[in-house]
Amino acid sequence: MFDSFGKMLIFIGAILILIGVLFSVGSKIGLGRLPGDIVYQKGNFTFYFPIMTSLLLSLVFTLIFWLFRR
Repeated sequence: MFDSFGKMLIFIGAILILIGVLFSVGSKIGLGRLPGDIVYQKGNFTFYFPIMTSLLLSLVFTLIFWLFRR
């Protein structure tokens, strides 16, 4: 029981590290400022909806998980 729990914690930690790396590298390569991302600014209000960034990340994660399942 504790063996599988430990593996699950390691897996979750690795996923969190990958997300952190993605956030730090993503800002440098332009993720979040792709054509198709919606940004609405009015006064001191900003609405941001990253449609293309979400689609791109979904495609990348789908390919990664597909490769792991093979």
